Amino acid sequence: MNPSLLATEQISEAHRDLETRSTRAMVQALVDDQLRAVQAVQQAVPQIANAVELALERIKAGGRLIYVGAGTSGRLGQLDASELPPTFSWPQERAVACIAGGREALWQAVEGAEDDFEAGRRDLLALCPTVQDVVIGIAASGTTPYPLGAIGVAREVGALTIGIANNPETPLVQQSEVGIVLDTGPEVISGSTRLKAGTAQKIALNAFSSALMVRLGKVYGNLMVDVQATNTKLLARAVRLTVAATGVAEEQARAALQSSSYRVKTAIVMLKKNLDAEAAQALLDRVDGNVRQALESE
Repeated sequence: MNPSLLATEQISEAHRDLETRSTRAMVQALVDDQLRAVQAVQQAVPQIANAVELALERIKAGGRLIYVGAGTSGRLGQLDASELPPTFSWPQERAVACIAGGREALWQAVEGAEDDFEAGRRDLLALCPTVQDVVIGIAASGTTPYPLGAIGVAREVGALTIGIANNPETPLVQQSEVGIVLDTGPEVISGSTRLKAGTAQKIALNAFSSALMVRLGKVYGNLMVDVQATNTKLLARAVRLTVAATGVAEEQARAALQSSSYRVKTAIVMLKKNLDAEAAQALLDRVDGNVRQALESE
């Protein structure tokens, strides 16, 4: 596809005088343009929801979330993968990311790496993908060879493929089982897709993975009850979550958490069902960790 035809590569006629504007006006333009990112994701809600529903059964069967991208897109995939373990106690080995150029590319641009189709294939093959896996290719242009190589491998093994791009009718969207188009258009600074194109990708990835975690029972109501309480801030959060879920006093919530090794789900079931930690955890285990189902069981 000719890059000059991509919307993300077009020159924004509304910002031709950008460098002549006052600093405040320049910042205002950059911020205002981000609203297009939200609008683009809103238009893609049906596709994102479809991706969640299709991914759910694969993940329930033991599959992994595998993010693949280059540059900003690759870094955003790595960010989403790295935030799932502390936020939802998701196993680290089941949320992995491949970025063109390897780990060095997370903090330093590796020129030319995104154009290596075969590297995308090799990097995904190194993870031994299976039919249970969910492979998410991310590229603002929708034409980047590296994620396209990975998506090709994923399709060959029968994994679910999700393509996220900021241009419609591009190879990444067309070659994935679920194509998600975030049509953000030209950037304030021409071609700098770290701006609203990247913002839209971040929102879409957040929505996708968070909704998936909710469906997997990692949330009770809207409470993040599978958080790993690994520092002072998170310990305090665990107490607040337990109080919010049960209505007990902080002292009672803290006592339940201490006896359950600070597992919020277990503490909630203990307090709501008047059980000890062992019995509460056994009940949760029987319903795959779903707090609501545990509380409604006899």
